[in-house]
Amino acid sequence: MFFVSTRDENGRKFTATEAIMKGLAPDGGLFVPETIPSLSSTFTMEKGYAYAAYEVLKPYFEGDESESDLYDICQKAFNFPVSIHQNGGKDTLELYYGPTSAFKDFGARFLAFFMENRLRKIGEDLTVLVATSGDTGGAVAAAFHEREHINVKVLFPKGGVSDRQMRQLTCFDGNVEAFEVDGTFDDCQKMVKDAFMDPTLKGLTSANSINLGRLLPQVVYYVWSSFIYKARYGKEAVFIVPSGNVGNSTGAFWAKAMGAPIKHIELAVNANRTIPDYLESGEYKPRRSCHTLANAMDVGAPSNMERLFNLFKTYDEFKKNVTSHSVDDFKIRTTIKDVYDESGYIICPHTACAEYVRRHFYADEPTVVVSTAHPAKFESIVETVIGRSVPIPETLYDMITRDCSYTEIGINYRDLF
Repeated sequence: MFFVSTRDENGRKFTATEAIMKGLAPDGGLFVPETIPSLSSTFTMEKGYAYAAYEVLKPYFEGDESESDLYDICQKAFNFPVSIHQNGGKDTLELYYGPTSAFKDFGARFLAFFMENRLRKIGEDLTVLVATSGDTGGAVAAAFHEREHINVKVLFPKGGVSDRQMRQLTCFDGNVEAFEVDGTFDDCQKMVKDAFMDPTLKGLTSANSINLGRLLPQVVYYVWSSFIYKARYGKEAVFIVPSGNVGNSTGAFWAKAMGAPIKHIELAVNANRTIPDYLESGEYKPRRSCHTLANAMDVGAPSNMERLFNLFKTYDEFKKNVTSHSVDDFKIRTTIKDVYDESGYIICPHTACAEYVRRHFYADEPTVVVSTAHPAKFESIVETVIGRSVPIPETLYDMITRDCSYTEIGINYRDLF
């Protein structure tokens, strides 16, 4: 198995390990497999999630220098539950039982153990740069903290993350540094990309969803949950994915391409309408992001669109396979309240975007809403809407009660070094 750049300017091929350790392709593109493999005929869920992850990911590492280490990495990384909240076929995939109560734990932990394993073998050090609009930074910081041979720099936009998210980003010391950027998430993301393209800076890699090692683990839970849904209801479901930088959505599309029983994939976005506008007009226009209640999705120039454009080569093919709807802050609030009033079930603002889309566009279809973060991370929004406190997971409580430490900088990437 080899990987190429989405921009493919020189036709170079890379192994999975090379692609993961580099983060970004030399031409500035994102790594994608030459061909997406099919699920193995031996795939089973009977041995648990970590083993299923190993089976799903194994074809991507065929012939790779890290192939023999993959099983052990999966066992270490995926040691927390994956839960599906049943609701008569209108189910919710809960991806927030990891250490930082967000779906980013899947990719961040896999990447951290993978990189540490590789760097130990080759005796080298790396600096990981990560831009975050909310949950990524906390997940990466927690996963990489005290990992050998790795230093981490986390960039987050000033005023652009919730208080509890900020505390998660800034509660670590040692090999993890946090930087509050006087700009938007898109500015943070641009700083990371600019640093990678600077030939004077060596030993850099990324832990954002632009990194293949973050994206591949996200394929796994779509395979896992789609098989569970099919076995439970005898039908394939529409998966409705809260979408910002589109890495999580890309994982869903790769899972479907591998043969996972998924009927369709819908991208639920907040007021940042870049994707729905493209689907309506046929003209892709990235723009500056605007701030919303679903802040982790405040992305105006989604990096992983390059991967979707690589998967669906023409506008007609893209439109045939991808749908997307925008949900504003008022609808987010009302959906959180409606769900709680009806059932007592508590959801975060990002999950509310997907739930709104389900209720208004897929009411009669078998569906799975992807719940990306624990509602306790957004207590200032959720508790105001539902009129009660939200229980805080123990690991989250431990992080948000630690001392914070971060550096304030502008939007020049050189201020990071």
